[in-house]
Formats: sequence, structure tokens, C-alpha cells
Amino acid sequence: MKQFILCHEPCENGEVLLAGEDFHYLARVRRIRAGDTVDCRLPSGKSAVLRIKCIEKNTLTAECIPTETKAQTTLPPIILFQAIPKGSKMDIIVRQAGETGVSVIAPFYSERSIPRRADGSDAAPERFRRWQRILVEARQQSGSQVTASVEEPQSFDGIIKYWGRLKEQREKTLALLVHEVPLAKSGFHIYLDTIPESVVLAVGPEGGFSTAEVTAFMEAGFQPVTLGDTILRTESAALYSVAVVRTLIFERRMWTTMKQ
Repeated sequence: MKQFILCHEPCENGEVLLAGEDFHYLARVRRIRAGDTVDCRLPSGKSAVLRIKCIEKNTLTAECIPTETKAQTTLPPIILFQAIPKGSKMDIIVRQAGETGVSVIAPFYSERSIPRRADGSDAAPERFRRWQRILVEARQQSGSQVTASVEEPQSFDGIIKYWGRLKEQREKTLALLVHEVPLAKSGFHIYLDTIPESVVLAVGPEGGFSTAEVTAFMEAGFQPVTLGDTILRTESAALYSVAVVRTLIFERRMWTTMKQ
């Protein structure tokens, strides 16, 4: 079910004033009118309903009403370390990650990333802002209940340090390096025989990771995993990996519940 992602908490009286892109989405894209209600997700992750009170030329006023959140099967956070691919492929990856419930998308420049424009300029700030918009749109369209964020692009050394900080916070995190055979002999089932505290997936750009990068990931505690006997595009590999992890964990919990 579609939802609206509220980027800030409502006022003490529950009122919300929306303008800019938020106004455009509700008034122009969703074509809501005064008196309509819209399912909403607060920054805290809690659910609410917006009752539209007034629509003016460029602003919208609504009343935010908290609602009871239905019990859901809670899955561990999935964090995607994505080497930035060329062109608009990262846009696709961010959108698909938002739709499939990834908690954090952490883009980074690997040795084989091609992040620059044809004129040689680096569009990182512009791309980052676009990814943030795409992520919000994906969560709104899909109705994902996972509070998600996208990190600013960082270097390879930066992503390794980021992993170190993450591992300190969540010791039982499963870190998987999505890599082709013959390095990876094991599939996802081997590593997901139990449910981890969180899962980190590292996916390379076109051409995959370099030998030095693979070594660095392995030394940092990542386990190589294979996607089978075909070579997938980076955007396909990211979606495939997230889908497999979510399915295995979700169905394992279903099996456990059914056996009780």
C-alpha cells in the first residue's frame, strides 16, 4: 500500500505544513483533496494518517493522527555496500533497495568504479541528493515499513572503516561478499542457517572487485558467496542478493512458527 514519508515530526498540536516536493507529490501526483486521508510514515518509523485540512497554491496543511502499527514479521536490518557503477545504474539500485526493505545503502568508489561525467567533473553531491529523493519515492510507492537511508558516497578505505564501526555496534552481523566462482564456493543457505543480528552485502561495480579489494574484504571478516553459474549485472546482483536474504530469513521464521 502506498504511503507518504514525512521528513519531519509534526508540531505539538499535530499539524503539518508541507511545501515544495512534498506538496507536489501529494497535491499533483497523488491528487489528494481537502478532507482526504493519506497513510503516513513518521521519521521515527511509526505509522500515522494525514487528514488534509487545507490546500493552497503552494502549500498544504494536514493533521497528523498516530495509528496502531500492525504486528509485522521483523527481519534483521540489511545493509548494502554498493560499489558505484557507471551511468544511472545506481539510481536503479537505490530504488530497488528501497522497495525491498534495505535499511542502509552505503555507496562507495571501488577501483573499477566510473563515477565521473564525460567532461571529467565529479557529480557526487548532485547524485547523492538524487538518491535520497529516489529512496523516499521507492518507500512511498512500495509501502515499505523499513526506515531506510542512503549514505554519502565514500572511498573504499572509508567503507572498510565504516564496516569496522558497524561491527563494533553489532557483533553478530553477517558480512557477505557477493563474488563470482571460483572464489565463492558457498551459497546463501550455508551462511543463513541461523538468523543474524544484521546482514551486510558487498556488491561490486561492472567488472567486479579487484584482487586487492577482495583481499581487504576477506581480511575484514567478509565471507564470499556465489550467485550461481551466471554473471549478473551489478544492479541485478544487488537486487538478487537482497531478495535471497530476505526470503531465506522470512521463510525460516515461517518454518519455525509452523513447526511449533
